[in-house]
Amino acid sequence: MADPVRVRRLSDQEGQQLLRITRRGSGSPIRLRRAMVVLASAGGNTVPAIARLVQADEDTIRQVIHRFNEMGMASLDPRWAGGRPRLISPDDEQFIVATANTRPEALGRPFTRWSIRKLADYLTTRPDRRIAIGRERLRQLLIKHGITFQRTKTWKESTDPQRDAKLARIDHVTSNFPHRVFAFDEFGPLVIRPQAGAGWAPKGHPRRLPANYHKLHGVRQFHGCYSVGDDQLWGVVHRRKSAANTLAALKSIRRARPDGAPIYVILDNLSAHKGPKIRAWAARNKVELCFTPTYASWANPIEAQFGPLRTFVIADSNHPNHAALIRHLHKYLRWRNANARHPDVLTAQRRERARIRSERQRRWGQPTARAA
Repeated sequence: MADPVRVRRLSDQEGQQLLRITRRGSGSPIRLRRAMVVLASAGGNTVPAIARLVQADEDTIRQVIHRFNEMGMASLDPRWAGGRPRLISPDDEQFIVATANTRPEALGRPFTRWSIRKLADYLTTRPDRRIAIGRERLRQLLIKHGITFQRTKTWKESTDPQRDAKLARIDHVTSNFPHRVFAFDEFGPLVIRPQAGAGWAPKGHPRRLPANYHKLHGVRQFHGCYSVGDDQLWGVVHRRKSAANTLAALKSIRRARPDGAPIYVILDNLSAHKGPKIRAWAARNKVELCFTPTYASWANPIEAQFGPLRTFVIADSNHPNHAALIRHLHKYLRWRNANARHPDVLTAQRRERARIRSERQRRWGQPTARAA
């Protein structure tokens, strides 16, 4: 039996960038969906579960995963074809990209950064490899290769000395005991104010929301629990994150598997997740707490589930108070869980459809058209 298709282990930079793309939910919808697929696969979700999450075909999910394993973050961007033949060779493009990514000081220019004009002049006057290119074409080429003008930022590398061991443990339990693996995390802050979003509307007449940036009702935190094997998501809303709320969530997870067998809960390193009372309770009740490495919360399978929660419940909303928001949130969770089908059920349904097709073919002597 072939191994299930799964994305390779992500680096800290890749995980945090994917997490930022899914949490913001802005930009290209194709890039967002592909980022959700990769992040869900990195969290241990199966291909059928990911296909239900993003409403796509399973073969498409496998293709996205394979392309990411080969190309990395560049595989998230859509590739458009067409147009007249290129006048600049692929080698020239790679050279231009490499030059743009090099600090001008390293190439003998007294700048700390390139501008489009300075970069085009440098490429045109370079004695060993002269590339004549206009400023607009240069701008288009840089955008094509994902190079944009950005502010310099700091980056958090995982300093956890047990990073590899923690990731290996999460991979092991999600691969071998998916029906006993749960993920827990907080989602928020939830605020009561008009939230920008997107939706279908007549051209030139988008939906309007009142402008209000005040948090008049305070903030709340959604404490979510996700069953990896059953593909079920549930949770409650509290005023704040605390060890007591975490312990209550863990007890609800334990009640989901009342047979007394060990269960595994994946969660991050927040101080409210690993107090002495929580550790003592977990040891007594056969609950193994699988912590993600520091600055690597992308390894938590529930992170991919928060993307649709923000897109379909928070974005493009204007709830009057927290009670209305919580009702809408729980209504969405009931709809999501009712429409999520377990991979074993899907496999049984496919086998039944295959049996019916073969029976019709045997009876009528010709194959029947497969329903779309």
